[in-house]
Amino acid sequence: MNEWNRIELTSFFDNKASGLIYFYTPMCGTCQVASKMLQVIEQLVEVDLGKMNLNFYPDLARQLEVESVPCLIFVEAGKVKETLYAFQSVPFLLEKIKEHLL
Repeated sequence: MNEWNRIELTSFFDNKASGLIYFYTPMCGTCQVASKMLQVIEQLVEVDLGKMNLNFYPDLARQLEVESVPCLIFVEAGKVKETLYAFQSVPFLLEKIKEHLL
């Protein structure tokens, strides 16, 4: 999972790409568990996935209406389709990805 910066995120939306954006903070224990789930997801399906440390982008939190971390945003053709805060399990995440991106 690659760490994205503002330029990469803007390019992702401008190119009307589809994929996942994962917002986290380094000191969040739940975020660490969610990161491990997403590492497993990366091995199972091919999907664009970028992660961003929300501590550095508070303006994006407001713009994308991120309420808490961990946060996974599903983007289809450059449009936000769903925002997920409760990751639950790897099978749950796989179903959500199939629903939106595959």
